[in-house]
Amino acid sequence: MRIAMLSPIAWRTPPRHYGPWERVVSLLTEGLLDRGVDVTLFATADSETKGRLHAVAPGPYEEDKSLDPKVWESLHISELFEKADEFDLIHNHFDFLPLTYSGLTDTPVLTTIHGFSSEKILPVYKKYDGRTYFASISDADRSPELEYIATVYHGIDLENFTLNEAPGEYLLFFGRIHPEKGAREAIEIARVAGMDLVMAGVIQDEQYFEQEIKPQLDGTTSKYIGSVGPRERDRLLGRAYALLHPISFEEPFGLSIVEANACGTPVIAFPKGSMPEIITPGLNGFLVNGIPDAVEAVGKVEILSRKACRQLVEERFSRDRMVDDYIKVYDRILDETKREDHRPWGYYTVLSDEPDHKVKRIVVNPGKRLSLQSHERRAEQWTIISGSPVVTRDHEQIPMSPGETVEIPRGAKHRIANPGEEPAVFVEVQMGDYFGEDDITRYEDDFGRA
Repeated sequence: MRIAMLSPIAWRTPPRHYGPWERVVSLLTEGLLDRGVDVTLFATADSETKGRLHAVAPGPYEEDKSLDPKVWESLHISELFEKADEFDLIHNHFDFLPLTYSGLTDTPVLTTIHGFSSEKILPVYKKYDGRTYFASISDADRSPELEYIATVYHGIDLENFTLNEAPGEYLLFFGRIHPEKGAREAIEIARVAGMDLVMAGVIQDEQYFEQEIKPQLDGTTSKYIGSVGPRERDRLLGRAYALLHPISFEEPFGLSIVEANACGTPVIAFPKGSMPEIITPGLNGFLVNGIPDAVEAVGKVEILSRKACRQLVEERFSRDRMVDDYIKVYDRILDETKREDHRPWGYYTVLSDEPDHKVKRIVVNPGKRLSLQSHERRAEQWTIISGSPVVTRDHEQIPMSPGETVEIPRGAKHRIANPGEEPAVFVEVQMGDYFGEDDITRYEDDFGRA
């Protein structure tokens, strides 16, 4: 199974601090690689992976303002789709734009929809509904106008989150500083509850921060510490008494909720979007309606088991569970779109299949070659259409050019290799009395089939 994993390029994969989509892509990619799945990550050039990294964007455009997002997003997406035939499946985490390229390839495309930024993007999803596959990250985030192959909840890397069973010291707001995330409401909840508040996250709305948040921070009982990286995140979440999540929008998923629970910290949230799917009231937190209810819930937090919070994450939101779920989705898609024409070295199309002959158009990807093989019941004739492949015929090495033809007699050991940088295309005419795959004897093969 060869997967092309398309990550966004706003941030590095994995992100240095903020970048929830990129974080999920990284966790999934590395988890699949650990299972032996062949994954190529399409991300920024500074991204990190144990697998193959393919990049055209030199870095994340949110960290380098000299990069024009539209230009580099176009180059990034087109780079993958120009190589689409090298993969069995494309897993798109880049929202709706890559769908507009999907009709240019036969390689199936799975899009994880990480939320709808606006109803205005739905026409793109609706156009490619049924032509491609969609996965939701919560049942709450499904559009009734689309068909989905599965809901796959995000998973986290549990080894990077330390369980702290001791009650925490402060209330925590951990997320984007934006009105829809409830930063101002978190300040009010902490003030009425009489507890210290720590706020961390990227400032996504500068005016909101300057007018609504900053004037209410005294630097002691309430303070903003900026965006934090993985090590500081673990300490910050683990020492919190509770995470405040008073959102005002239908949130598709809440990674910060799962991460807080992994450290043993309960969550107090407004019941919007996916919150009822993640939070079990009285177990890993409370769902509340408004600030007074949230203040009351603060007084109940100490009855919750921090160990139980961690256990729930281990059972429902681990990286391994997410990887398992996506592998099941991949298998289902590949079974539904099963194509005998795809091979590790490229692909072919059968142009004619008759009792006494068979004709194929064959494409060999750059740097790939077919196995060294022979046939006992058929001879072949190869005519080069494009590229500059090299044909092996017994002990001969024959460089080929477009328009040239080579004969492959029965019993001859033969192969074709493409050392060039562009696909090599040729037409193969098979002549004999049998054309089945079991008439192939392989002597050498780059893909373990000999």
